Amino acid sequence: MKISVNWIKQFVDFDLPPTDELVQRIGAQLGGVEEVEDIGAKYQGIVVAKVVSCRKHENSDHLSICLVDDGGVVKDVARNEQGLVQVVCGAPNVREGLTVAWLPPGATVPETVGKDPFVLSAREFRGELSNGMLASMKELALGDNHDGILEIDKAVAPGTPFVEVYKLDDTVVTIENKMFTHRPDCFGVLGVAREIAGILGQPFHSPEWYQPQAVLPAKQTNLPLRVSNELPELVPRFSAVTLSDVTVGPSPIWLQVALAKLGQKSISNLVDLTNFYMLVTGQPLHAYDYDKVQALTAGEGAEITVRHPRPGEKIALLNGKTIEPRPEAIMIASGDALIGVGGVMGGSDTEVSAETKNIIVEAASFDMYSIRRTSMAHGLFTDAVTRFNKGQSPLQTVAVLAKVVEDVQQMASAKVASDLIDVSEVSDRLWVHPPVPVTTEFINTRLGFQLTADEMKNLLENVECQVQVAGQNLTVTAPFWRTDIETREDIVEEVGRLYGFDKLPVELPQRSIVPAAKDALLEHKKRVREVLSQAGANEVLTYSFVHGDLLQKVGQNPEQAFQISNALSPDLQYYRLSLTPSLLDKVQANLKAGYHEFALFELGKSHNKEQTDDEGLPVEFEMLELVYARSDKLQKPGAAFYEARRFLRRLANQFGIELEYRPIAQEEDYQVAKPYDHTRSAQVFVKGTNLALGMVGEYKANVLRAFKLPKHTAGFGIGLAQLMQAAKEHETIPWYSPLSRFPSVTQDITFKLAADQLWQPFYSFLREQVDTAKPAQSTARISPMDIYQSNEDTAHKQFSFRISIAHFEKTMTDTEVNKLLEVVATAAKTAFGAERI
Repeated sequence: MKISVNWIKQFVDFDLPPTDELVQRIGAQLGGVEEVEDIGAKYQGIVVAKVVSCRKHENSDHLSICLVDDGGVVKDVARNEQGLVQVVCGAPNVREGLTVAWLPPGATVPETVGKDPFVLSAREFRGELSNGMLASMKELALGDNHDGILEIDKAVAPGTPFVEVYKLDDTVVTIENKMFTHRPDCFGVLGVAREIAGILGQPFHSPEWYQPQAVLPAKQTNLPLRVSNELPELVPRFSAVTLSDVTVGPSPIWLQVALAKLGQKSISNLVDLTNFYMLVTGQPLHAYDYDKVQALTAGEGAEITVRHPRPGEKIALLNGKTIEPRPEAIMIASGDALIGVGGVMGGSDTEVSAETKNIIVEAASFDMYSIRRTSMAHGLFTDAVTRFNKGQSPLQTVAVLAKVVEDVQQMASAKVASDLIDVSEVSDRLWVHPPVPVTTEFINTRLGFQLTADEMKNLLENVECQVQVAGQNLTVTAPFWRTDIETREDIVEEVGRLYGFDKLPVELPQRSIVPAAKDALLEHKKRVREVLSQAGANEVLTYSFVHGDLLQKVGQNPEQAFQISNALSPDLQYYRLSLTPSLLDKVQANLKAGYHEFALFELGKSHNKEQTDDEGLPVEFEMLELVYARSDKLQKPGAAFYEARRFLRRLANQFGIELEYRPIAQEEDYQVAKPYDHTRSAQVFVKGTNLALGMVGEYKANVLRAFKLPKHTAGFGIGLAQLMQAAKEHETIPWYSPLSRFPSVTQDITFKLAADQLWQPFYSFLREQVDTAKPAQSTARISPMDIYQSNEDTAHKQFSFRISIAHFEKTMTDTEVNKLLEVVATAAKTAFGAERI
């Protein structure tokens, strides 16, 4: 973004600081400065001169010999008796009485500065001495016109430095565009001038014409125009007006110079004015030849339609390219013909030319994302695209349009030929955010300042925000051109930037040395990993997304899982309902790799459609699931159920939790339970409570077949939240007990019970009886040994246990242990009808 310091001066009513200081402030508080160009340096030594006489060169058919008056300011140059200087000129428009720019000997041609500098001297042309040259716009680096010398259109005294005539004693500052990505108003000189005033602590007042309620001049003649907008969501505002009796010609020199300083080429007075006010306000404009548009329109007058392109439509653009627009592009059409790519570039068929008499001037607002996609798709990068893809406020279109119309009337003798056509959806959309309430404490705390409410108010009002103060509370309303002020943090940024981040106190932030509280869930997971790893299990990390077939293999319903619309792979379509499918999928690969016995566990999240929050978003369940597998090749006794339960019991013990396993009367309907065989599984509860942790058990036969699993495969799945809750409630219960220094006594005991007797209730009963009957100052442990059922006695089965007792004060005798076993056996006989054998 190029900024002319002289342009800035036209919009402020205070003196700017020296250029070096101004550039430093811009870089520190507004945007990164990429380049600073001293425009006036190109024109050192060039003066205004008047052609006193002009005669044809006797030895040339195109050269003229001129005597020029420079007021005698240039030294060391040959003069005649009247003090005039002779210059040979080949321009066709040179003539007596013309005021021109004279480059005397020793001056550098501005066009060559920065390239291969061409320094002029006094030299002969076909026998006649020429002291320097009379320059054209091209040679002065002010345009491309090389057909003749510059004719100065101002009353200027000979000898005046040329830089003073058109304010070329100027500095152009190039600011990095990315700094203004969220500030479309700063893509105009007016917006930058406002920001410079703000960072200098000076109030800024926008020109009177820059108001959203601007009124266009009254209609003088009639050139009918109809505008229809088929894309209101992409084109929230389209403003246009027609002008008649336009005189198209070169722009005034001041306008050509103003554009040239910012890198714009002069085309014609009409086009130059639209470009000029685009540079001033950041609002692109476009002019159409009314008569060419009318020729394409069916019916009376001219018609403009905003729509998408139709299949096969093409458009010839102003840059000479012909394109077939992308189907979603915003197009400007008349009748069945396309006449422009909205917000990007106009079409050549309706271009304003020297023969144009009537025009349509448009100022519109286009969707920034659509403009960017169209620009990238077709390689069209224009000044309009640069501004529109930053999100210009549609509230400024009429103001800019009215000002351009006013200037076209004066500069091109035009007449307003229609009322304002303003197709707008602005009233139905929120373009300026509502007032933002904020406190001085909120701002000062984040910036480290000690600003008062009135000081903040002045800073914000300097850039034309409206601020209401009530004590230490501020309510800030952004002006219509600001689309970026929405939250309290935006106000903090605004105050900090305007006051100056360089004024931040240079001190280290104060921090408490109290260590930060550890995340309970992370610590819980860490401990779970340690316990299971020490027990011999291996942690895996699998994808949270799975294929629908994987869910079906474990009996889960894919319709209950959230499906990914843009899955990375066909194998990653669904968010898993539990971790078990992913774990089971890894068993066969590990068996093939030679691992005959192992346990895999994973900590992760699961979701399902049955559990959503108030906004319909999925609820996340933190889960711990484990799978134990043992190859059928291993001749090792024991059911897989007990191996999986061993890992779970080890985990519970480490958290001080005592578990209770309850039988499953019938198959559970929830998705997590689907893989388990309910006849060989159990629900896991915290003992003595109804707090369910999850399930442990073996898998269904069809699940084993689907995953090619060995028959000795089992696992468990529990909720981490429930485990954390249970651990917190039992955190005062020690999960360890001291060892006795006396030897323990171990004896086995077997009971004969009815075949339908469940193991868990009987085992829990025996544990309670052992704990009750053991001597004081002793510790006892009961462990399951075996379950046996004879083929000859199907009505009964046998449970075997091993009981170990250790006293803390003496060595116990077999007699004392046998008495304990008799007490336990008698209680089992009474409660369960169990016979000790």
